[in-house]
Amino acid sequence: MPQNSFNIDTKYAQDRRRWHHIDADGQVLGRIATRAAVLLRGKHKRFFSTSVDCGDFVVVTNAGKVKLTGNKIEQKFYF
Repeated sequence: MPQNSFNIDTKYAQDRRRWHHIDADGQVLGRIATRAAVLLRGKHKRFFSTSVDCGDFVVVTNAGKVKLTGNKIEQKFYF
């Protein structure tokens, strides 16, 4: 059985964008960043294509209350 591939239409991808809200209060910084990156790129969608912008919109609130692990508070500067 042959496998067929297809290219997603840009208009189709743009019409199916959604808004996502991430509350960063007490969550680990790296995990939030990874989840936001997947949503922004659109890799969670079944019609993902690297050549088409099919990512969603992401809003992160309470970023000042994010949890940093290890010695990142003393060793790094976040702005």
